[in-house]
Amino acid sequence: MSLPLSTRRGWVDSSAGLSVRRQCRLAGVPRSSFYYVPAPESEENLVLMRLIDEQYMRHPEFGSPRMTDWLAEQGHAVNRKRVSRLMQRMGLQAITPGPHTSKPAPGHVIYPYLLRDLRIDRVNQVWSTDITYVPMRHGFMYLTAVMEWRSRFVLAWELSNTLEGLFCVVALERALSRGTPEIFNTDQGSQFTSQAFTRVLLDKGIAISMDGRGRALDNVFIERLWWSVKYEEIYPKSYADGHELHRGLDAWFNYYNYERRHSALDKRTPAEVFHQGAGWK
Repeated sequence: MSLPLSTRRGWVDSSAGLSVRRQCRLAGVPRSSFYYVPAPESEENLVLMRLIDEQYMRHPEFGSPRMTDWLAEQGHAVNRKRVSRLMQRMGLQAITPGPHTSKPAPGHVIYPYLLRDLRIDRVNQVWSTDITYVPMRHGFMYLTAVMEWRSRFVLAWELSNTLEGLFCVVALERALSRGTPEIFNTDQGSQFTSQAFTRVLLDKGIAISMDGRGRALDNVFIERLWWSVKYEEIYPKSYADGHELHRGLDAWFNYYNYERRHSALDKRTPAEVFHQGAGWK
């Protein structure tokens, strides 16, 4: 289909007579990217995952042993195996290099890190992306975003109820409709080392950079974005389902891009810096 995924996904209505599965098939929308399906975890595990997520935002150096100790201090009787499984489900690992650092999928090509000591002084010099876990009252989702580094402008974002890489490719393709970066930086997660993802970049002659050290070290701008969206929007609102979550995030990202002024940008909005640097009127 020639219409973008975001348009076709809008055709799917969970209150319509046809099942969501059938509507997704007719619209050509992967059901994993239709974000109104609750995740199958117990209420107790959802509570633990919300706590783990908040603590990880404060301490991204926590792996499952330290997270298990912290949860025990909060009065939760959990063992390391359970915490490790939940963190894996959430896509989290400690940023400290070592035996617990995540690895790319076998056979995926790893690219060198290109940003060391690089001065970022122009729009579309560097873009980056990441994935974060998003808790809801009755489940959870995964959020990915593509950001332009100089302006902090969020070029595209997508939600999914699985960690399969399609939603990352969709976000990348949407972002590229706004411009083309010189360098695209990711971590070594399997979603970003997959041929489906890297081929989109290579076909456009974009240099691929991979930090290889886990989250929160070299994707610092997106990590700050996750902090902001979670503490300003996701945690306080505690959305009941994917419908509410998508509406709330849509409003928040518009606010972030077009209204929120950053001291690092001389009190300008990300949109002002991005559009001026990209030569947009």
